[in-house]
Amino acid sequence: MAYMQGPGIFLAQFADDTPPFNTIEGMAQWASDLGYKGVQIPTWDKRLFNLDNAAASKTYADEYVGKLNEKGLSICELASYLQGQVLAMHPAYQKLFQGFYPKGLNAKECVTWATEQLKKTVQASLHFGTTNISVMSGGLAWPYIYPWPQRSAGLIDDAFEELTKRWLPILDFANENGITFGYELHPGSDLYDGATYQRFLEETKGHPSACLTYDASHFVLQQLDYIDFIKIFKDRIKAFHVKDAEFLPDGMTGVYGGYQDWKQRAGRFRSLGDGQVDFKHIFTLLSLNGFDGWAIMEWECCVKSSEQGAKEGAPFIKEHMIQSSKRSFDDFAKSETDKDLNKTILGI
Repeated sequence: MAYMQGPGIFLAQFADDTPPFNTIEGMAQWASDLGYKGVQIPTWDKRLFNLDNAAASKTYADEYVGKLNEKGLSICELASYLQGQVLAMHPAYQKLFQGFYPKGLNAKECVTWATEQLKKTVQASLHFGTTNISVMSGGLAWPYIYPWPQRSAGLIDDAFEELTKRWLPILDFANENGITFGYELHPGSDLYDGATYQRFLEETKGHPSACLTYDASHFVLQQLDYIDFIKIFKDRIKAFHVKDAEFLPDGMTGVYGGYQDWKQRAGRFRSLGDGQVDFKHIFTLLSLNGFDGWAIMEWECCVKSSEQGAKEGAPFIKEHMIQSSKRSFDDFAKSETDKDLNKTILGI
C-alpha cells in the first residue's frame, strides 16, 4: 500500500546570504534539526544548487544526495517555478520578473532560455531519481483576467494556443523520460484554477506529464472549493504543498485586495495552523486516493516570522500524517464468503 511521505520543506523562502542559509550543507542541518525528512530544491538558487552540473553529471547528483543523507534527509523533488514563469511572460511583467532570468535577454531569448532550463531539470531529476518537477505555467493572458474592457475575440484562445505551443516540447521530453510537471495553480499564471487547468489539459490532449502540485492556500484566496478540486483531479496530483491561508472579507476589501500589501488584504497566507485550511480533510482525501508523494511545508506568512513558521511546520505535518488502515474496524463481525448464504439472505 502507498503511503504519504513527509514532512518535507521547500527551501526557497528560507535561503539567505548568511549562514546556515547560504549553502545546502547548512540548510540541510537546519532542516534536519527542525524534524524535516525531505527537502524540495529550488533549481534556480545557485547558492544551494547547480542545475547545469545536476543535469550533466550523475556524480554531482550522487554527491549532493550523500550530503543530504548524512543529515537524515531525502530530496522530495526539484522545483523550477521561476523558469516556468519566464517561459510565458507577458511584456507588462518583463521588468518585474528581471530577477528570474539572465539580464539582456529579449522576449524570444527568454523563451529559449526557460525551455532549456526546464529540460535540464528533467535531466537532473533522472540523476536524482525523482519523478515530479513543481512549476508555474507562466502567464500571457493573466492581465486580462477580468473581462473589462471586453476582450477581443479569440484573445484567450490565442493565449492558450501559444502557452501549449511553448510547453508541449518540454512535456513530451519529460514524458519520454518518465517525469511529470506538477503545475502549481497560481495567480499570475494562466493556469490558476480548475477551469484553466482543465482547458490546458484539453489543449494538450490530456498530456500524461501535465500534472499538478496541489496547494489549497491559493484556492482559499480565490474562494474555490479546494476539497472538491481533489475529487475532480485526484489522478493528476503528484505533489502537495502544505501552506495555510485565510480569507476575511470586510466592507473595504475582498478577493482583489484593494492594491494593499499582504497584511491589509482580505486573503492572506498564514503559517500552518493559523489559517482556515481544513488540513485534516485534505490529508484524509489524499490518503484515501493513494497519494504517495511528500507533504511539503511552504512558508509565506505576513504575520509570523519564518523562524517560528519553520519550527512549527514539521510537528504540524507529522500530526496530520495518516497511516492507512490495513483492517476494517468491524472485522470482528464479518462472515465468511458464502454465495448460498447470500442468496438465502437476499431471498433469491
